[in-house]
Amino acid sequence: MKLFIGLGNPGAKYARNRHNIGFMALDQIAADHSFAPWRAKFQGQVSEGNLGGEKVILLKPETFMNLSGQSVGDAMRFYKLDSTDITVFHDEIDLAPAKVRLKAGGGHAGHNGLRSIHQHIGPHYDRVRMGVGHPGHKDRVAGYVLHDFAKADDGWLDDVLRGLSDGAASLTQGDGSRALNAVALRVTPARSSTTAPKTKPVVATVPEPSTSSDTRSALQKLTDKFRQ
Repeated sequence: MKLFIGLGNPGAKYARNRHNIGFMALDQIAADHSFAPWRAKFQGQVSEGNLGGEKVILLKPETFMNLSGQSVGDAMRFYKLDSTDITVFHDEIDLAPAKVRLKAGGGHAGHNGLRSIHQHIGPHYDRVRMGVGHPGHKDRVAGYVLHDFAKADDGWLDDVLRGLSDGAASLTQGDGSRALNAVALRVTPARSSTTAPKTKPVVATVPEPSTSSDTRSALQKLTDKFRQ
């Protein structure tokens, strides 16, 4: 069994925030893979389903970001899981928009949701770091992540979410490379093999006209001269 955690803040006012991209990722996975309806549990919303033959629990903590670890800890203990069975989907300001990276263990880099999880279960869990870009100065970070994605972001955001859903089964099987490739195929789709390559136009060559109307060879001209 695996536990996928999406980080965000509860309520309609936060639904489109950059900080809520973790919630968005789990919503996409649940919708695409026919997971059970969301229900209240572990101070959050839970949905159960199957990915690649593995049972997976999706959890969106509703404790607000700074207390996410309470919900995660409750779920981990209830299902008797190890922290290494947990994958957390979260926003990452140190990655450009549309960039996705995977990380096993390590620090929380100042992310309040991860900091709270560290406090409750330790640092040994996997992360899906979803780039949302940086506002340019650390003093602007809080306002930036608590602000909605711009309309111009809709294209790449949809590609990333669908790509993560495509690769979700690979994540449960520990195949991170394949999961990231699924995202890449959405964000930068391969050129169709059915597209005919461009070819250079064929230019017909036409022989230049002769400068003389006499087409006899030199030998023929000499023979004809002696016949006269």
